[in-house]
Amino acid sequence: MRTLGVDRIQTDAKGKVHALNPRLKYIICATLLALALLAAPGQAQVPAGATPNSVNLSLGDMDGGARLDVAVEIVLLMTLLSVAPALLILLTSFTRIIIVLGFLRQAMGTNQMPSNQILIGLALFLTVVIMGPVFSEINDNAVQPYLAEEITQQAALEQAQAPLRTFMLEQVREKDIALFLELTNREPPDDPDDLSMMIVVPSFVLGELKMAFQIGFVLFLPFLIIDMVVASVLMSMGMMMLPPVLISLPFKVLLFVLVDGWYLIVRSLVMAFQNG
Repeated sequence: MRTLGVDRIQTDAKGKVHALNPRLKYIICATLLALALLAAPGQAQVPAGATPNSVNLSLGDMDGGARLDVAVEIVLLMTLLSVAPALLILLTSFTRIIIVLGFLRQAMGTNQMPSNQILIGLALFLTVVIMGPVFSEINDNAVQPYLAEEITQQAALEQAQAPLRTFMLEQVREKDIALFLELTNREPPDDPDDLSMMIVVPSFVLGELKMAFQIGFVLFLPFLIIDMVVASVLMSMGMMMLPPVLISLPFKVLLFVLVDGWYLIVRSLVMAFQNG
């Protein structure tokens, strides 16, 4: 019995090896073919002074204000697209808007109505409306001159940071800036425009979180009063088995519609940023 077991294991192992052999042959053939194509002479022109197997990445004449090589620009663009969501959340008004809309939906008790897609879409459009002047200034002072090869990428980056820094400084609190200056062991500059983005961005996000939670608390109050009134009426009537939320939800929706709540909230959010 032991000999038969060993023979069976050996037979199975040989079968698996023979089953893998065709795949290994295909992989080896494909690898050799790729190496042969890469090593084939006369397929590419080798720049003067470069070895046949070297890789040449040209960055252009940086002193003359020239742009980066196209391949390098594509890599930088793909990198920027990968971090675009984080930049949208941290550098714009999107954070405050989406948190306030989330608090509003939770206060009304409508569960998933409006859905997350609707709230995010509304927050994105409101962000575009609020950040429109900032984006226009970045396009006029940084993007277009860089595309026209009038300034270098370093100058374009500095020109793009200036409108964003100005926008964030209008919303940030001095207390938050002092906190991050202390955490990073930096001295406060004489001019607020000299503050580093490493200080301005987290201070701006912290202030936006505080403001969004304050607005959320104010939004909760009228709906909380309705819930308390409905719960008290149901308890006085002895209907303790009936969920108060089931009765208060139509009244909260009716109140929100009568006061034109969406108009008031959107107007308040936009005007808060535009008025500083």
